[in-house]
Amino acid sequence: MEDLFYWAVFSCLCLPVVALIWNQGVGSLVDDTPASRAFRNNYLLVYCLQMLGDWLQGPYVYALYENYGYSPAEIGQLFIAGFGASLVVGTFVGALADKMGRRTAGLAYVVLYSLSCVTKHSPQFHVLMIGRVLGGVATSLLYSAFESWLVAEHFKHGFSEQALGQTFSWAVFLGNGLMAILAGFLGDFLVEKMQLGRVAPFDAAIVFMLAGGLVMLATWPDNYGDKASKGLAQQFEKAWHAIYNDPAIALLGGMQSLFEASMYSFVFLWTMAMSPNKEAIKHGLIFVNFMTACMAGSFLAGVLMKHARPERYMKGVYALATAAMLVPMLMALDTTKDPSLKGKAITLKGQIQLLAFCVFELCVGIFWPSMMSMRANYVPEELRATIINMFRVPLNAFVCVVLGNVSILGDGSIHVWVVCNSNYSGVL
Repeated sequence: MEDLFYWAVFSCLCLPVVALIWNQGVGSLVDDTPASRAFRNNYLLVYCLQMLGDWLQGPYVYALYENYGYSPAEIGQLFIAGFGASLVVGTFVGALADKMGRRTAGLAYVVLYSLSCVTKHSPQFHVLMIGRVLGGVATSLLYSAFESWLVAEHFKHGFSEQALGQTFSWAVFLGNGLMAILAGFLGDFLVEKMQLGRVAPFDAAIVFMLAGGLVMLATWPDNYGDKASKGLAQQFEKAWHAIYNDPAIALLGGMQSLFEASMYSFVFLWTMAMSPNKEAIKHGLIFVNFMTACMAGSFLAGVLMKHARPERYMKGVYALATAAMLVPMLMALDTTKDPSLKGKAITLKGQIQLLAFCVFELCVGIFWPSMMSMRANYVPEELRATIINMFRVPLNAFVCVVLGNVSILGDGSIHVWVVCNSNYSGVL
């Protein structure tokens, strides 16, 4: 019976998803020729396998560290290691992806993230720290190399700009939505039903990422960015000039950094927010609800992009995200703890926050394909991976500062941070 609330929310979220699919359908895809269909499906297969591997880990990272006996401050340090690695090393791997090949960078992602998953078997802090560093570098590759490869190959085949936007929408719908939902159910099955422990989803992630890597190795040609640059320094110089000389790129980077900083702070935040007394919340089912909302948002983005440019509707999306995060921020003002709730089912406050978080995830689902579409329009193709990862520098710096002071700031202050970042994204 305690799972009833999670399933009720899931059912309500499924209704708009089914309605959107039924109303829009796949038949409305543009450039739906056999060649474009084969290209799109091949990319989506690889992307979905990699995202399934990534999402399997999401609900259990904080829970695994907590199970190993680490405090929120220590867990914050582990998270900082990942974001710090993405901040420092990830910036350079984006430029290397443009120079050495985007497919090569994608395969490097598979290797690094698989090694990161292996480290989760050890409760030793320094081993977990190494895993977070590997995961941080891999994440930079995931969110730059695959997108850059797609854009280059898409236009090389002569497919239209609108078709690219729809591919982005389907990539988020399937990869960031459906695969995440599947990951939530699979993780819940492995941990709760089969009692394999909280490290089991990380082992399953390795299998899916390696499968995607094999498909990539067999079917993807490699493509490159600016080959004229003689070294990384010149690559960064060209990228900086592109950002400096085009205010649209700079503003796009500001929106990306601020909103994604809110998202990644939320990843650390939601477990603490919904179980302040260490209630026995169902991480897998909660994650399923988050990702169902995200999937609805990604499909809604495809509908919106058919009628308006993302530049027009994204301010409203940022405003809605801000309103959603005001709910947990206000609830965090009550700092009283009730030890008798430890191990009990999710409370009413936790349920209300779950609903607010689902609205935030809806906005995240709209954000991803819209941001990808805007980057395809404004960011030079030959410098794409480099510029995307340069934008991740302030993003990771913001998150590191917050997580490094989690014991001082407390839940309420972090909620304020998330609200402000979502709001500032809309201002830009």
